[in-house]
Amino acid sequence: MRDGFFTLTGVADLEAADAADTLIVPNRPDTDVPRRPAVLDAVRRAHARGARLIGFCSGAFTLAEAGVLDGRRAAAHWQWADSFRARFPSVRLEADVLFVDDGDILTAAGSAAALDLGLHVVRRDHGAEVANSVSRRLVFAAHRDGGQRQFVERPMPDLPDESLAPVLAWAQERLDSPLAVSDLAMRAAVSPATLHRRFRAQLGTTPLAWLTGERLALACRLIERGESRFELVARRSGLGTAANLRTLMRRETGITPSAYKRRFGPEAT
Repeated sequence: MRDGFFTLTGVADLEAADAADTLIVPNRPDTDVPRRPAVLDAVRRAHARGARLIGFCSGAFTLAEAGVLDGRRAAAHWQWADSFRARFPSVRLEADVLFVDDGDILTAAGSAAALDLGLHVVRRDHGAEVANSVSRRLVFAAHRDGGQRQFVERPMPDLPDESLAPVLAWAQERLDSPLAVSDLAMRAAVSPATLHRRFRAQLGTTPLAWLTGERLALACRLIERGESRFELVARRSGLGTAANLRTLMRRETGITPSAYKRRFGPEAT
Protein backbone atom coordinates (compact mmCIF):
# COMPACT_ATOMS: atom_id res chain seq x y z
CA MET A 1 0.00 0.00 0.00
CA ARG A 2 1.53 3.34 -1.08
CA ASP A 3 0.62 6.69 0.45
CA GLY A 4 2.73 9.80 -0.10
CA PHE A 5 6.38 9.35 0.84
CA PHE A 6 6.50 5.74 1.95
CA THR A 7 5.29 2.25 1.14
CA LEU A 8 3.67 -0.21 3.52
CA THR A 9 4.11 -3.88 2.75
CA GLY A 10 2.71 -7.03 4.30
CA VAL A 11 -0.46 -5.23 5.36
CA ALA A 12 -3.35 -7.51 6.25
CA ASP A 13 -6.67 -6.97 4.55
CA LEU A 14 -9.79 -5.69 6.28
CA GLU A 15 -10.88 -9.19 7.29
CA ALA A 16 -8.12 -9.21 9.90
CA ALA A 17 -10.16 -6.68 11.88
CA ASP A 18 -12.61 -9.47 12.74
CA ALA A 19 -9.97 -11.22 14.87
CA ALA A 20 -8.26 -8.20 16.42
CA ASP A 21 -8.42 -7.60 20.17
CA THR A 22 -7.54 -3.95 19.59
CA LEU A 23 -8.57 -2.15 16.42
CA ILE A 24 -6.73 1.11 15.69
CA VAL A 25 -8.41 3.59 13.37
CA PRO A 26 -5.73 5.94 12.00
CA ASN A 27 -5.74 9.58 11.04
CA ARG A 28 -7.55 10.56 7.83
CA PRO A 29 -7.01 13.81 5.90
CA ASP A 30 -10.40 13.78 4.18
CA THR A 31 -12.79 14.06 7.13
CA ASP A 32 -15.61 15.26 4.87
CA VAL A 33 -15.50 12.16 2.68
CA PRO A 34 -17.53 9.24 4.11
CA ARG A 35 -15.65 6.02 4.79
CA ARG A 36 -16.36 2.91 2.79
CA PRO A 37 -19.31 0.90 4.17
CA ALA A 38 -17.01 -2.12 4.53
CA VAL A 39 -14.73 -0.16 6.87
CA LEU A 40 -17.62 1.09 8.99
CA ASP A 41 -19.09 -2.41 9.17
CA ALA A 42 -15.74 -3.79 10.34
CA VAL A 43 -15.62 -1.18 13.11
CA ARG A 44 -19.18 -2.03 14.19
CA ARG A 45 -18.47 -5.77 14.24
CA ALA A 46 -15.32 -5.26 16.30
CA HIS A 47 -17.20 -3.11 18.79
CA ALA A 48 -20.08 -5.58 19.02
CA ARG A 49 -17.77 -8.46 19.95
CA GLY A 50 -15.97 -6.41 22.63
CA ALA A 51 -12.76 -5.41 20.87
CA ARG A 52 -10.97 -2.28 22.07
CA LEU A 53 -11.24 0.58 19.58
CA ILE A 54 -8.62 3.33 19.34
CA GLY A 55 -9.01 6.38 17.14
CA PHE A 56 -5.99 8.59 16.44
CA CYS A 57 -6.68 12.23 15.66
CA SER A 58 -9.29 12.43 12.86
CA GLY A 59 -9.84 8.69 13.19
CA ALA A 60 -12.55 9.75 15.64
CA PHE A 61 -14.61 10.76 12.59
CA THR A 62 -14.53 7.15 11.37
CA LEU A 63 -15.61 5.82 14.77
CA ALA A 64 -18.41 8.38 14.91
CA GLU A 65 -19.54 7.51 11.38
CA ALA A 66 -19.77 3.88 12.48
CA GLY A 67 -22.10 4.97 15.28
CA VAL A 68 -20.02 3.49 18.09
CA LEU A 69 -19.39 6.87 19.71
CA ASP A 70 -23.04 7.85 20.18
CA GLY A 71 -23.48 9.01 23.76
CA ARG A 72 -19.78 8.42 24.45
CA ARG A 73 -16.88 10.73 25.31
CA ALA A 74 -14.29 11.37 22.61
CA ALA A 75 -11.35 13.61 21.73
CA ALA A 76 -10.53 15.24 18.40
CA HIS A 77 -8.10 17.85 17.20
CA TRP A 78 -9.20 21.39 18.07
CA GLN A 79 -9.15 22.38 14.37
CA TRP A 80 -11.94 19.91 13.62
CA ALA A 81 -13.99 20.45 16.77
CA ASP A 82 -16.74 22.57 15.18
CA SER A 83 -17.04 20.27 12.17
CA PHE A 84 -17.15 17.20 14.39
CA ARG A 85 -19.86 18.62 16.65
CA ALA A 86 -21.96 19.67 13.67
CA ARG A 87 -21.84 16.21 12.11
CA PHE A 88 -22.04 14.12 15.27
CA PRO A 89 -24.08 16.00 17.89
CA SER A 90 -24.75 12.82 19.89
CA VAL A 91 -21.04 12.37 20.67
CA ARG A 92 -19.74 14.05 23.84
CA LEU A 93 -16.71 15.71 22.27
CA GLU A 94 -13.99 16.91 24.66
CA ALA A 95 -12.08 19.06 22.22
CA ASP A 96 -9.62 20.61 24.66
CA VAL A 97 -7.94 17.45 26.04
CA LEU A 98 -5.08 15.32 24.73
CA PHE A 99 -6.95 12.03 24.74
CA VAL A 100 -10.00 10.31 26.19
CA ASP A 101 -10.03 6.83 27.68
CA ASP A 102 -13.69 5.82 27.74
CA GLY A 103 -13.10 2.18 28.57
CA ASP A 104 -13.34 0.15 25.38
CA ILE A 105 -13.07 3.20 23.10
CA LEU A 106 -10.07 5.53 23.26
CA THR A 107 -9.44 8.59 21.13
CA ALA A 108 -6.50 10.99 20.77
CA ALA A 109 -6.56 14.61 19.66
CA GLY A 110 -3.54 14.80 17.33
CA SER A 111 -0.21 13.32 16.27
CA ALA A 112 1.65 14.03 19.52
CA ALA A 113 -1.46 13.15 21.54
CA ALA A 114 -1.54 9.81 19.71
CA LEU A 115 1.86 9.07 21.25
CA ASP A 116 0.49 10.06 24.65
CA LEU A 117 -2.45 7.71 24.16
CA GLY A 118 -0.20 4.97 22.83
CA LEU A 119 1.99 5.15 25.94
CA HIS A 120 -1.15 5.21 28.09
CA VAL A 121 -2.29 1.96 26.45
CA VAL A 122 1.17 0.39 26.87
CA ARG A 123 1.13 1.42 30.54
CA ARG A 124 -2.30 -0.12 31.08
CA ASP A 125 -1.44 -3.33 29.23
CA HIS A 126 2.16 -3.88 30.30
CA GLY A 127 2.88 -1.62 33.29
CA ALA A 128 4.84 1.56 33.97
CA GLU A 129 8.27 -0.09 33.59
CA VAL A 130 7.62 -1.09 29.99
CA ALA A 131 5.93 2.23 29.17
CA ASN A 132 8.92 4.14 30.51
CA SER A 133 11.26 2.04 28.41
CA VAL A 134 9.20 2.74 25.29
CA SER A 135 9.09 6.46 26.06
CA ARG A 136 12.87 6.56 26.39
CA ARG A 137 13.23 4.90 22.99
CA LEU A 138 10.85 7.49 21.54
CA VAL A 139 12.57 10.35 23.39
CA PHE A 140 9.09 11.34 24.51
CA ALA A 141 7.57 12.34 27.84
CA ALA A 142 6.71 9.17 29.73
CA HIS A 143 3.49 10.43 31.25
CA ARG A 144 1.11 13.19 30.27
CA ASP A 145 -2.38 13.07 31.67
CA GLY A 146 -4.99 12.75 28.94
CA GLY A 147 -7.03 15.46 30.62
CA GLN A 148 -4.41 18.09 29.90
CA ARG A 149 -5.51 20.79 27.54
CA GLN A 150 -4.56 20.93 23.88
CA PHE A 151 -2.32 23.95 23.53
CA VAL A 152 -3.03 25.76 20.30
CA GLU A 153 0.08 27.91 20.68
CA ARG A 154 3.16 26.32 22.23
CA PRO A 155 6.04 28.81 21.76
CA MET A 156 9.61 27.59 21.91
CA PRO A 157 11.79 28.86 24.77
CA ASP A 158 13.55 32.13 23.93
CA LEU A 159 16.94 31.01 25.24
CA PRO A 160 18.62 27.58 25.02
CA ASP A 161 19.75 27.79 28.66
CA GLU A 162 16.11 27.80 29.78
CA SER A 163 15.96 24.01 29.42
CA LEU A 164 14.07 22.33 32.22
CA ALA A 165 16.27 19.23 32.08
CA PRO A 166 18.44 20.07 35.13
CA VAL A 167 15.53 20.82 37.44
CA LEU A 168 13.59 17.79 36.19
CA ALA A 169 16.53 15.49 36.90
CA TRP A 170 16.96 17.08 40.33
CA ALA A 171 13.27 16.59 41.18
CA GLN A 172 13.21 12.98 39.93
CA GLU A 173 15.88 12.09 42.49
CA ARG A 174 13.77 13.58 45.30
CA LEU A 175 10.24 12.42 44.56
CA ASP A 176 9.88 11.03 48.07
CA SER A 177 10.56 14.46 49.55
CA PRO A 178 7.82 17.05 50.19
CA LEU A 179 8.57 18.93 46.97
CA ALA A 180 6.37 21.84 45.98
CA VAL A 181 6.29 23.98 42.86
CA SER A 182 8.09 26.69 44.83
CA ASP A 183 10.96 24.25 45.47
CA LEU A 184 11.31 23.55 41.75
CA ALA A 185 11.23 27.28 41.02
CA MET A 186 13.90 27.95 43.63
CA ARG A 187 16.10 25.21 42.18
CA ALA A 188 15.67 26.68 38.69
CA ALA A 189 16.38 30.17 40.10
CA VAL A 190 13.17 31.60 38.65
CA SER A 191 9.83 32.73 39.98
CA PRO A 192 6.96 30.19 40.19
CA ALA A 193 5.19 32.13 37.42
CA THR A 194 8.22 31.88 35.12
CA LEU A 195 8.60 28.17 35.90
CA HIS A 196 4.94 27.65 35.07
CA ARG A 197 5.40 29.38 31.70
CA ARG A 198 8.43 27.26 30.88
CA PHE A 199 6.62 24.03 31.75
CA ARG A 200 3.73 25.06 29.51
CA ALA A 201 6.07 25.95 26.66
CA GLN A 202 8.47 23.00 26.89
CA LEU A 203 6.35 20.16 28.29
CA GLY A 204 2.77 21.25 27.63
CA THR A 205 1.78 20.78 31.25
CA THR A 206 2.04 22.41 34.66
CA PRO A 207 4.79 21.81 37.23
CA LEU A 208 2.30 20.24 39.66
CA ALA A 209 0.81 17.92 37.03
CA TRP A 210 4.30 16.82 35.94
CA LEU A 211 5.34 16.19 39.54
CA THR A 212 2.21 14.16 40.25
CA GLY A 213 2.68 12.11 37.08
CA GLU A 214 6.30 11.33 37.94
CA ARG A 215 5.33 10.27 41.45
CA LEU A 216 2.59 8.02 40.18
CA ALA A 217 4.96 6.44 37.67
CA LEU A 218 7.42 5.77 40.51
CA ALA A 219 4.64 4.22 42.61
CA CYS A 220 3.76 1.91 39.72
CA ARG A 221 7.40 0.84 39.36
CA LEU A 222 7.64 0.09 43.09
CA ILE A 223 4.54 -2.12 42.91
CA GLU A 224 5.86 -3.88 39.80
CA ARG A 225 9.08 -4.64 41.66
CA GLY A 226 7.22 -6.35 44.47
CA GLU A 227 6.39 -3.75 47.11
CA SER A 228 2.95 -4.66 48.45
CA ARG A 229 2.78 -2.23 51.39
CA PHE A 230 0.83 0.57 49.77
CA GLU A 231 1.39 3.04 52.60
CA LEU A 232 5.13 2.58 52.02
CA VAL A 233 4.67 2.90 48.25
CA ALA A 234 2.78 6.16 48.79
CA ARG A 235 5.47 7.56 51.09
CA ARG A 236 8.42 6.52 48.91
CA SER A 237 6.81 8.02 45.81
CA GLY A 238 5.83 11.24 47.53
CA LEU A 239 2.09 10.64 47.23
CA GLY A 240 1.62 10.74 50.98
CA THR A 241 -1.06 8.21 51.86
CA ALA A 242 -2.41 4.96 50.52
CA ALA A 243 -5.76 6.67 50.02
CA ASN A 244 -4.18 9.30 47.77
CA LEU A 245 -2.28 6.58 45.91
CA ARG A 246 -5.52 4.68 45.38
CA THR A 247 -7.36 7.76 44.08
CA LEU A 248 -4.63 8.76 41.63
CA MET A 249 -3.97 5.24 40.38
CA ARG A 250 -7.64 4.58 39.74
CA ARG A 251 -7.92 7.89 37.91
CA GLU A 252 -4.84 7.38 35.74
CA THR A 253 -4.77 3.60 35.18
CA GLY A 254 -8.39 2.68 35.75
CA ILE A 255 -7.55 0.10 38.42
CA THR A 256 -6.70 0.03 42.13
CA PRO A 257 -3.18 -0.56 43.51
CA SER A 258 -4.21 -4.10 44.52
CA ALA A 259 -5.44 -4.86 41.02
CA TYR A 260 -2.31 -3.28 39.55
CA LYS A 261 -0.17 -5.53 41.74
CA ARG A 262 -2.05 -8.65 40.60
CA ARG A 263 -1.65 -7.63 36.99
CA PHE A 264 1.91 -6.30 36.93
CA GLY A 265 3.59 -7.49 40.14
CA PRO A 266 6.36 -10.12 40.17
CA GLU A 267 3.88 -12.95 40.74
CA ALA A 268 2.11 -12.03 37.49
CA THR A 269 5.17 -12.68 35.33
